[in-house]
Order: sequence, then C-alpha cells, then structure tokens
Amino acid sequence: MAYGVRVGVRVNNTDAIDRLTQCFPPGWKLSDQAVVDRLYSIVVGDGKSERKRVRRFHLVYRDVSRLARTPDLELALASLESDMHLFIAEMSPRRVFVHAGVVGWKGKAIVIPGRTFTGKTTLVAELVRAGATYYSDEYAVLDARGRVHPFPRPLQIRDGTGRQQKQAVEMIGGRAGKKPLPVSLVVSSRYRSGAMWRPRTLSLGRGIQEMLANTVSARRQPEMVLTTLKKSLAQARILKSVRGEARQMTDAVLRYLDQ
Repeated sequence: MAYGVRVGVRVNNTDAIDRLTQCFPPGWKLSDQAVVDRLYSIVVGDGKSERKRVRRFHLVYRDVSRLARTPDLELALASLESDMHLFIAEMSPRRVFVHAGVVGWKGKAIVIPGRTFTGKTTLVAELVRAGATYYSDEYAVLDARGRVHPFPRPLQIRDGTGRQQKQAVEMIGGRAGKKPLPVSLVVSSRYRSGAMWRPRTLSLGRGIQEMLANTVSARRQPEMVLTTLKKSLAQARILKSVRGEARQMTDAVLRYLDQ
C-alpha cells in the first residue's frame, strides 16, 4: 500500500525479494487485503545455469501485459519501478503528483517541474550540495493544502552512457526532509549547453500551466488537480528560463529565495 493505492507483486525466486523491495515507493507498507489495483509478476531468469534448457531472460508483467523482457535484471527492475511509481502517482486518491525535483530551504520548498532529460536531478543534486534538504528528484507530492511532501527515493544519477545509477543523498553530503513544506519558489528550467540563466517571473496562471503540464493525474481528476495547484502556488514565485550548468545557477536560486 502506498499513497492509498494497493499494488500486488509476485516473484518466482525468493532470493530476489530484497532487491525487489528497493523498487517500491518511499513510505510503502504491507497490506493485509488480497484485492489489489494492479498486479506485477516478475520471472527471474537464470542465465548462468549449465542446464541446456534455461530461461535466459528476466520477464516483468503488468497485470496480463508484458512490461519487460531482458537478460539484464537491473533493467527489468528499473522498468518495474518506473511503471509502479507512475501508476501510484496517477491513481492516488488524496495526493497530486507532479513530475518535479524538490528541495527544502529554510522551511520552504523549491519545486523544479520537468520530465526526464530536462536536467532536474542534476539541479537537485547541486542544490543539496549547497545545503538544501532533499525531498525528491522525480515527484512533487502535494496534499489538499498545497504543501509538498517528501518522496525521497535515491537520486537517479546518469553515468556517461546515459544509464541511471541510484545514489543515496547521504553520499553527496545531503539529508532527506521529513515534514511537508509550503511551496515558495517554482523554477521551470530546461538544460541547454552554454545557456545563461536569465529568469523571468510568471503569473500565477502561467505557473499553474507549467505545473499542470507535468501533473500525472491531470486528465483523470482535473478539478482536484487545479484546486491543489492553486493552493500550492498561491504564495509562490514562479521563474522560467533555460540554463547552462546547474552549478552556475545554484547560488542564485538560493539567494533569490532568501530575498
């Protein structure tokens, strides 16, 4: 059970259970109910076996649909984790999930909306190294009052090949937040090599549009989403600009919030 959504997971090899639970969303709990909203099935292959007939591939099923077939177990589990988190984000009855990085600074939240490959994880990591508190590099989880809650999964740092590597925030000298925070600053920023960060301030309406474009359940529950976003951004400043290297704009973002 996570954020009001029940997910079932079954696997053919008990040795994989510990690794499997690392794919679950932050704050998950065991449920005693047999009925689930989605069932995942993982078939762990055995490519190292000396038997002639061997299942080389690891398979992941979402209900009755195959989600992944790969000889790389980490890739199979990554597809499971991504799909599971997205499903929970869409179906949560009491929370609004926005694709965004989030850090805390002096009791207030900085939200960085954006999808994959917009550079939000890199910017979040630099803000954490500068002293901000880590909340998420994937989802801003908003409650009915508009506050943002922590979703402190490990940072997904891309290596030179573009493959994601999990890294605990403590490994870069940071710490994860625990309490919900009001949103004080929204930074809509996409990385572009050589660009200068020259932000312009957006209106509340434009800010809601920036967040709405990255909100998972916007089509499924539009009224709840709009109400929550309005409350969340009511006291926030919204900035937008392309940017170059994250390190070059980190201090400016924190100074802006201080002012």
